[in-house]
Amino acid sequence: MTAARISPEPDAVDRIVDQWRRERPDLDPSPMHVIGRISRLHAALDEQLCRVFSDYDLGRGEFDVLATLRRSGRPFELSAGELCESMMVTSGAVTKRVDRLERAGLVSRRAAEVDARGRRVQLTDRGREVIDEVVEQHVHNEARLISGLTTDERLALTDLLRKLSRTLPTAIV
Repeated sequence: MTAARISPEPDAVDRIVDQWRRERPDLDPSPMHVIGRISRLHAALDEQLCRVFSDYDLGRGEFDVLATLRRSGRPFELSAGELCESMMVTSGAVTKRVDRLERAGLVSRRAAEVDARGRRVQLTDRGREVIDEVVEQHVHNEARLISGLTTDERLALTDLLRKLSRTLPTAIV
């Protein structure tokens, strides 16, 4: 059984696909319906999400560090390597973010007990207060951004996006 399709008014992506169909009838531009929308949604969502972060003088990267430390549980501390792995960024990117957060008094660094060359990054009390407040605003903002979808639509979209992420060459599972 095929799911019912919604027939909304054509949007910019529909117009782009139609233009390609007209100009290059030998190609099937239909993947642009999905990829084009995901790309446009990413840009729009990023802008909306970063507004909350900027209210706290944070960028997306700094938010990611604080959120990663906070959700790691007590003592809200990870090695730089664990931060890199969890956030899927380079060590240089983590260092830059942690430097900024340390200057702001939101995280602290200390030598690892096992290897003094290694560093552990920990939320300060102030850092925990800030991330708890920011993440609350972040979750409310995300709920607002998807409020146009029903619960069933959210679940279906979640499943479809999870499936798509598993089919990509560099899966983000």
